[in-house]
Amino acid sequence: MTPFRPAPDGPPHPVAPKTVALILGAAVSSDGTPSPTFDLRIRRAVDLWRTGRVSAICTTGGRGRFGPPEGQVARNVALALGLPQRAILVEDRSTNTFENIAFAKALLPDDVTVLIVSNRWHLPRALMIAGLLGLQAEPSGIRGTATLKRSVTATLREVAATPVSVFRAVRWARRTGR
Repeated sequence: MTPFRPAPDGPPHPVAPKTVALILGAAVSSDGTPSPTFDLRIRRAVDLWRTGRVSAICTTGGRGRFGPPEGQVARNVALALGLPQRAILVEDRSTNTFENIAFAKALLPDDVTVLIVSNRWHLPRALMIAGLLGLQAEPSGIRGTATLKRSVTATLREVAATPVSVFRAVRWARRTGR
């Protein structure tokens, strides 16, 4: 039996060729570095690649309040952590969760499965959006660095944002005929 030998810049074992880690964008600091939560999301995606759970990552997020687009910041961090450029897709125009997923979908093959990388409180809505857009998606949640108060606030925000996301998905489907 021949042992598996990865490419020199690839993960150390076989990968799921049709699975991509989809990192949902988050805040970028005024110095152009990812917020602690965004950094955790990026590192989770890199770990998924290193352990062979995904064959590539897709960073998302446009220009926020500060610095370069979130998708570009995430790409730079992933490169610094050792991912090869060929394993990274960048979406850098989106301004919200719906757009993160919809714009990333346009970059992905039709038969791909995505592991959505975000905070646990964010995943139910993100998975719902992915499903409404026709993506096969699974969760990959992080705990994040938020206090209990921030986590409760974020969860309540997600509840309020869910109907807005459904509306956006229906409107998008009508416009695109999907």
